[in-house]
Amino acid sequence: MTSLIAQTIDEGAALAALVPEWWDLWHRAESATPFQSPAWLIAWWRHFHPGELFCVAVRDGRRLVALAPLYIEDGAFGRRLLPVGISMSDYLDVLLDPAVGREAGAALVRHLETHAQAWDGWDLEELAPDASALSLPLPENCEETAHGQSACPTLKLPAAVEELAGVIPPRKLRKLRMARNRAERRGETLLRRVGDGEAAAFLQTLFDLHGARWTSRGEDGLLGDARVRRFQEEALPGLIGAGFVRLYGLEIGGKVVGGYYGFLHRRRAYAYLGGFDPDFAYESPGTILMAHAIEEAVREGAGEFDFLRGREAYKYEWGALDRWNRRRSFRRVVVHA
Repeated sequence: MTSLIAQTIDEGAALAALVPEWWDLWHRAESATPFQSPAWLIAWWRHFHPGELFCVAVRDGRRLVALAPLYIEDGAFGRRLLPVGISMSDYLDVLLDPAVGREAGAALVRHLETHAQAWDGWDLEELAPDASALSLPLPENCEETAHGQSACPTLKLPAAVEELAGVIPPRKLRKLRMARNRAERRGETLLRRVGDGEAAAFLQTLFDLHGARWTSRGEDGLLGDARVRRFQEEALPGLIGAGFVRLYGLEIGGKVVGGYYGFLHRRRAYAYLGGFDPDFAYESPGTILMAHAIEEAVREGAGEFDFLRGREAYKYEWGALDRWNRRRSFRRVVVHA
């Protein structure tokens, strides 16, 4: 192994130029999720860019072996390093090549130590239990606080669809059968996976369905901000190209009444976004779609179904159990003369 060289990336164009080797590192990194992919994070930065870009890339020779997509927020808490993708991403992390993970992580931290004048603190947010950032050393002249942050209810999946009855609570299975029966009585029911060529148009349909559901509650919902919609539109093609997008639509009587947007990567399914026509609430299209997504995840060999952040009651109805993200915060110690 040659000596590791770290550099700061502080311009969006330079970050975008990393895309091919970023994808290569993402595929090698053992803890990577879709939320650490360049398709997701570069689109996020283009549409939100809430501070000064301050990413750290570490190379072993020419090979990218670590990447920490960060930015600096200058505010009431001083100059904080925060992860690109914050708020919109259910999991955040750094990417480390497993072949040199410990050394690459240490080189990343050393680089930030040499730029200590640029930041007062560093917050590592929404770290999954297997996140690479949990192994990073404490930066010099810093103190750390760490604690649980967000619950991500997760359902362990069986090896076959026929075995789901032993995993999903009986009460939920009864509600599912009722929903399917009601949908069939309302009209011919069709569940289908949306093809890549239809994905952009279907995303707009999903936006409308999601918005209609929240409007019926007198709220804006996640997609009320136009920047969020533009971010999703830009990210989608790259995510599809990586092969882990799962889009499902539900039609009743020839009308699209519900949509599901999720991911499947390394035997883990992620339920990211859904929406349904409130005029069909009696038929519970959300329940029908979620069951279909779970069944398809089992058929594709997934070992777990991740409902992502939030402790909404419906997630536990499916039998999901909490798995907690963690937060590490580093603050520079003030040394008095």
